[in-house]
Amino acid sequence: MKAIVHEQEAGIEGLKVKEMEEQVLGENDVKIKVHTAGLNRRDLAVVTKRHQPEDPALIPGSDAAGTVVEVGEKVSRFQIGDEVVVNPGLGWQKNSSAPPEGFEIVGLPDHGTFAQFYTCDENHFEAKPSHLSFEEAGVLSLAALTAYRALFTRGNLQKDQTVMLPGIGSGVLTFALKYAKAIGARVIVTSRSEDKLQEALTLGADRAIHTESDWNEELHNESIDLLIESIGKATFDKSLNIIRKGGTIVTFGATTEDQIQINIRKFFYGQYNLLGSTMGSAEELREMLQFIDKNDIKPQLDRVFSLDEYEKAFEYLRDTKNFGKIGISFN
Repeated sequence: MKAIVHEQEAGIEGLKVKEMEEQVLGENDVKIKVHTAGLNRRDLAVVTKRHQPEDPALIPGSDAAGTVVEVGEKVSRFQIGDEVVVNPGLGWQKNSSAPPEGFEIVGLPDHGTFAQFYTCDENHFEAKPSHLSFEEAGVLSLAALTAYRALFTRGNLQKDQTVMLPGIGSGVLTFALKYAKAIGARVIVTSRSEDKLQEALTLGADRAIHTESDWNEELHNESIDLLIESIGKATFDKSLNIIRKGGTIVTFGATTEDQIQINIRKFFYGQYNLLGSTMGSAEELREMLQFIDKNDIKPQLDRVFSLDEYEKAFEYLRDTKNFGKIGISFN
């Protein structure tokens, strides 16, 4: 099968399309023909930071949607012809306060979804939502689940509360925007890009301000109940300064530096809550799929690249050109 493979060189330069052997089908496994695979920042981190040139060749990728073409003899949930999405989380079935020991994400350390075929245990697939195309479903799971857990399981966002989303444009935050509006929450976004601010307003954001602006001055009449922080050092102090006393920050990523400093006295006097979040469980994934079906929510699909354009796709994500999700077609 054709696959996007990372080997021998660090970074995007180590990516190539080559023939790889298909995984042997186990008795509990399902094999799918991949239609579209979603590209996430995790994939960029895998090839630029985590997978080393001296490591064995790796097929990256965590997201995909496709059609079942083969099932193991003990598979009971799916049959040939079913349309499915991949659950990118391995070993986290029930919702819990943190991932269990041994939790992994598809695409490292084992082979991922950037191939014509993908095989995994049947418990790591779910039925494709009928209102989504293969392109939409293929970019869904990782970002949509990350947003769902951060916003609802961890952040406990309620109707009529205000949530702030610094750095709008990523797949996760565009999902968070749509989720929050679906339940009737107020949404404030920031970006360095005027185009992305306007796109966010078109999607329903209530206010949109520049990331470099003085947030306290811009939002002096707002009360921020929840803030979803994914940028890290570049914005964390501003995030902590803008939420209301007793408010909550949920962080799931750091696109700038990981290390931050906070004034701990100000933090405890303000009675703030700081919560971490990482993707989510299979139970939450199923809840999320029901939620998007009920509310007719679709991914904000920016662009789908052909297999031959894999390098352009990674560069497009690296340069943060996207507003929403990026897919790679394997048709």
